[in-house]
Amino acid sequence: MQHPLARAGVIGLALAVSACSVIQEDKIDYKSAQKASTLEVPPDLTQLSKDTRYTTTQDKSVSALALQAGQAQVPTVERSAPLQVGDVQILREGDKRWLLVNRPVEQLWEPTREFWIDHGFNLEQEKPDLGILETDWAENRAKLPQDVIRKTLGKVFDSLYSTSERDKFRTRLERRADGKTEIFITHRGMEEVYSSSQKDSTVWQPRGADPELETEFLRRLMIKLGTSEEQSKALIASAAAQGGNTTSSVKIITVADAPALAMQEPFDRAWRIVGVALDRTGFTVEDRDRSKGLYYVRYVQANKAETTKEKQGWFARKFSSKKQAENTPHQYQIAVRSEGASSQVLVLNAQGQPETTKAAQNIVRVLAEDLK
Repeated sequence: MQHPLARAGVIGLALAVSACSVIQEDKIDYKSAQKASTLEVPPDLTQLSKDTRYTTTQDKSVSALALQAGQAQVPTVERSAPLQVGDVQILREGDKRWLLVNRPVEQLWEPTREFWIDHGFNLEQEKPDLGILETDWAENRAKLPQDVIRKTLGKVFDSLYSTSERDKFRTRLERRADGKTEIFITHRGMEEVYSSSQKDSTVWQPRGADPELETEFLRRLMIKLGTSEEQSKALIASAAAQGGNTTSSVKIITVADAPALAMQEPFDRAWRIVGVALDRTGFTVEDRDRSKGLYYVRYVQANKAETTKEKQGWFARKFSSKKQAENTPHQYQIAVRSEGASSQVLVLNAQGQPETTKAAQNIVRVLAEDLK
């Protein structure tokens, strides 16, 4: 039994430490996983060497006079009624929300980049030519138990505490023909679980995307772009009250002996939804061409050797420190084609021909699961 005086001494030490620190009550407090336990990026998510075939043409800069003229124009009417403060709007379709900002990508890139760094993330990918920023895996320290000991000694021995979850975020800034920019933030999550009944080992496995977390970071980005705290909260609340479609009608079909998706959505909405699905499911988008309805992506098919390994689980192997040299990333094209009031999504090979392999079937299935 612990002596009462000894216990009192521990409590006294805790109170003394707490007097010298401020407790953060925020629900979001990220810390890069590189500063804690590091997660290796799976081979199918690692960076390919730059292929000039997919390099986009450098866009011309926009003058201040042209920007002012653009801001004076009447906002374009969207399918989802826009909610706007200044030149920042939030739009919603189902559980997907995004910002529409009346500024060119060039003026939004650096503030968006600073936004993620200010929130405790390291940036793993920075592709200004594609408008893509991606953080590394990080943990939300605000999810740690906030008991008396954690609130006091945790400030001193912070490295001893760790959550069982990691999050990664991708921001995509997409240029529109009218000079405005659409900003999408997508979340991916991993969680550490026991891999045996004895609870003597763990593996990392994916957990679902968190639309509420995506929305919260969009709200905070609004503040970075010039809205007030109160205005950002009002916009989010108004968007939530709008309601809207919660799911898309998606069906796996076959086109020219190749797997494909049939979507009961017009092209513009299908293009947007597929883009978010690619971001959420971790595909690396090397390039995109909206005029042709093409996303250029990369995918790795797990080989037979992986399926015969010990009971680690697929993601455990993917997040191990050992490189999977035998896994070669393959480039594909995800084609979104208009079919009147509906759309089709097809997987093409690097040469633009329909892909009939098992990899294509897997890609279609992964997209369908996120789109439903």
